[in-house]
Amino acid sequence: MTFGTYGSSPPGGVGVVFDKIRPYLNTELLLGNLETVVGNVPPSKCSAGDVACYSMVAPPETARALKEAGFAGVNLANNHTHDSGTAGLNSTTQALTDAGIAYTGLPDQITYVAVNGMTVALLGFAPYSGLSNALDIPGAVNLVRQAEQHAHIVIVMMHLGAEGSDRAHVRPGYEFYLGENRGDSVAFSHAVIDAGADLVVGSGPHVPRGMQWYQGRLIAYSVGDFSGYNTFPVTGLWGQSVILNVTLDSNSAFVTGSVTPLLLASPGFPHVDLDATAIATINALSSADFAGNGAAMILDDGHIEPPPAA
Repeated sequence: MTFGTYGSSPPGGVGVVFDKIRPYLNTELLLGNLETVVGNVPPSKCSAGDVACYSMVAPPETARALKEAGFAGVNLANNHTHDSGTAGLNSTTQALTDAGIAYTGLPDQITYVAVNGMTVALLGFAPYSGLSNALDIPGAVNLVRQAEQHAHIVIVMMHLGAEGSDRAHVRPGYEFYLGENRGDSVAFSHAVIDAGADLVVGSGPHVPRGMQWYQGRLIAYSVGDFSGYNTFPVTGLWGQSVILNVTLDSNSAFVTGSVTPLLLASPGFPHVDLDATAIATINALSSADFAGNGAAMILDDGHIEPPPAA
């Protein structure tokens, strides 16, 4: 989720971004990847005239708008968390705290939230040392094991993978983007599930990727972009995304799941896609990347077929 750049945010307030999809955000635990600084803190990341550098800064009202839209928690482990340095990170965490939104993804952070009498652990990872580092898979495994000891359900959010419409396929091994190691999303996902994670949801590529069943747990390698304001492209795969809905029971077992397909329209606002383009995209990618290896399939009505019997 992005909401513009420093000094440039949606007229009418950040909340207008959600206007066409609010009815689809009604759930018991609404989570997202917050890929922006929140606050009036100038960016420190980009030098003047560097058109290839993206710096995401959203106004202070953003946290309140997220809360009003129903968000209960966000992942801060991504490559824009530090776009305004330490001051920006402090501004972001303070705004989220003031709005009553949980956050995760800082170094070694486990965030626990209560949902219907259950304890849910939230962990976020990205391939950077200043955050919970997804390149340190043994460290991630230890953190998940710790969370699993204290929670009924463990949800891992990962910001991994190369970016762009030509990077929609999940490939084994490390992925690189502009010379930067963006992690091994397959090895990471499988390792944290082996350690006790019950759901793994990815962001990072800015386009949808396939879904896979592993040990009866769902991995959504990338659900695509959810919102923006004149930040990332909205054409082709860039503009396709989904709201992922998953129900787990108190034993952490998958009960049911579905997706709500979205399209982003310029300048980056989501709306429901009645043609369900993203469903066809994700199914094709799942089949291509995980055939015979746990490919998850989405039915025409959006429901996700349950995991294969053990």
